Amino acid sequence: MLTLDIFGFKALWSPYFLLILLAITVGYFVLTTKYRSLFLDSEPLTKKQGSLFLLSMILLYAIKGSPIDLLAHLMFWVHMIQMAALVLVVPPIFILSIPNWFWRKLFSNGVVNSVFVVLTKPLIALIVFNGLFSFYHVPMIFDHVMQNVWLHAGYSILLFIVATFMWWPLLNQMPDHQTLSGLKKVGYIFADGILLTPACALIIFADTPMYGTYSDPHVWGQVMSLCVGSANFASLNLSGPELFSSMSLLHDQQLGGVLMKIIQEIIYGVILGHVFFEWYRKDQADSEREMKQTLNPSLIK
Repeated sequence: MLTLDIFGFKALWSPYFLLILLAITVGYFVLTTKYRSLFLDSEPLTKKQGSLFLLSMILLYAIKGSPIDLLAHLMFWVHMIQMAALVLVVPPIFILSIPNWFWRKLFSNGVVNSVFVVLTKPLIALIVFNGLFSFYHVPMIFDHVMQNVWLHAGYSILLFIVATFMWWPLLNQMPDHQTLSGLKKVGYIFADGILLTPACALIIFADTPMYGTYSDPHVWGQVMSLCVGSANFASLNLSGPELFSSMSLLHDQQLGGVLMKIIQEIIYGVILGHVFFEWYRKDQADSEREMKQTLNPSLIK
C-alpha cells in the first residue's frame, strides 16, 4: 500500500490553517488578559478556561489540519471520527473555555442575542443540528459538497456552529440562558441520541457503498484534486482510495457508521453522568439548606 508522504508537506499539515488557528489563539489570550479591563464586571481568565481553549484549538488542527484530514478523504471511517470530533468533542470544550463576560458582551447586541435565544431553544437546537448532520450525509449531497472547496469549508463551519447551539442548553453558565435543568437535561441528551441514530443506521445497514467520494474514481479524483492540489494529484497517477487501505469500501462505510454511534454514546454517557451528579449535588445542597432552616428558623430571612 502507498503512504501519505507522496502528497507532500503542504497537503499533510495545512500550514495556512495552522496560522489561522494560531492567530485566533493569540487574539483570544490578548482579549481575555490584556484588554479584559475594557469590559465592565469582567472576571479574570482562569487556568481551566485557557487550557480548554488551547485544547479546542489543538483538536481542531488535529482533525482539520493534520494528516487525519487527508485520511478522511481516503477512508470513510476516518471521516466519521473527524465529524464526531468536530460536532461532539470540540464545541462543548469551546463553550466552557469562553469567559462569561465575553458571552455577556456578545449578547449585548440585540440581533445576536435574539438569534442565539431562538437557535438555542432545546427543541430547535436538536432539530437543526441533527437535520443538518443527517442532510450532509445524504449521498448525493455529501458527494456534491466534497467536490466544492467552498461548500465543504462552509458546511463544516455551519455544522460546528449548530453543534455549539446544540450543546449550549446543556453546558452554558449564563443565568439568563438556563433553559434546561435537572431531569430535562437528561431527556435532552436521550432525545439527541435518538435523533442521530437514523443517519448512522442508514450507513451501517446499507448493503452497497453509497458515496461516490470513495467508490467512484472520477468523483474521488475531483475531491483529492481539491484536497492536495490539482497539479500535485495529477502527477501521482492514482486510481482510487483502495491503494491506501486493504478494507473493502462496504466495510469501510459500515465501520464509519458504527464508530460514529459508539463515539456519540460514549460522549453522551460522560455528559449524562456529569449532568446527573450536578443535579444530585444541587438537590442534596437544597435539602441540607431546608433542613438547617427547619432546625434553626432564625436562618430564614
